Amino acid sequence: MLFITNREPVGSIRTRKGRAYKFDLNKNAPANSVFYCERKGENDFAEIGSGALMDKLRECKAEQLLFYIHGFSNLPEEHVFPRALELQKLFDAEKKNLVEVIPLIWPCDNDFGLVGDYWDDQKSADMSGFTFARVLEKFMLWREANHAPCLKRMNVISHSMGNRVLRETLAAWDKYDLANGVPLLFRNTFMMAADVVNETLEAEERGHLISEASRNVSVYYASDDLALRASKVSNLKNKVASRRLGHTGPEDMDRVQKNVFAIDCDDVNSKYDFPTGHGYFASDKNGKPGKVFTHMFNTLDSGRVSVDDPISRTHIIS
Repeated sequence: MLFITNREPVGSIRTRKGRAYKFDLNKNAPANSVFYCERKGENDFAEIGSGALMDKLRECKAEQLLFYIHGFSNLPEEHVFPRALELQKLFDAEKKNLVEVIPLIWPCDNDFGLVGDYWDDQKSADMSGFTFARVLEKFMLWREANHAPCLKRMNVISHSMGNRVLRETLAAWDKYDLANGVPLLFRNTFMMAADVVNETLEAEERGHLISEASRNVSVYYASDDLALRASKVSNLKNKVASRRLGHTGPEDMDRVQKNVFAIDCDDVNSKYDFPTGHGYFASDKNGKPGKVFTHMFNTLDSGRVSVDDPISRTHIIS
């Protein structure tokens, strides 16, 4: 599995193609460098460089690319790769060669204490935007290269605090590299259990670039997501009172762009991820595709978001 990370390795941060890569889990500050790597097996990684990684993506049989941005307090081998591999397996079972999953790994904290980790990770998520903006710039150049343009569709799934990483990445890219707003880069953006304020996609808010960069934005939310309840408590302690997007969906659907869809997962989230109801977007308890995954798959396959009410752009998964 290919992956991209701004998490520092053990040893030098200087890129050396072909070297064994080992995550330094004791460092949770985002590196200024970006590392383009391949996972060959458990705890077996190699740095291959951006050119080689992009060539592999161009040459892979998958029709579409799906970048996976994980949530807070997620470590590579313990959390990120198992979920990415699970998603890849589910996609392959539904339709072989439709999707290639590529994790984007940012540095979460590796110590004890949920609240302390939360705020450390929030800072890391914000700072990661600067480095992942450089990744987007590289991908734009690669996709439009004259000698061999890449026609694969690009999509992103961001989970929990990974939505903060996505938001800050687009904001940094727009501020430092672009002249007139972000391009239409993603066919689909899936915002799963998003740990950002529920106004974030509105025109005057920092996350409005997400809908500008995407053909479709699917916001999956559940009011009984216990992890986001803990997030809300953490934010209240720091005087941030707004509700989370992953709890309520967009605050006002009339104030977001018409390509934003609100998907209510309240009936199934705890069944798929008991007891927290936070990581509900892959398989059910029997390892079969969950209804949230199936909805996401159908969106990827068709390019359109199926909803109960096309006027209000809302849907209930039950």
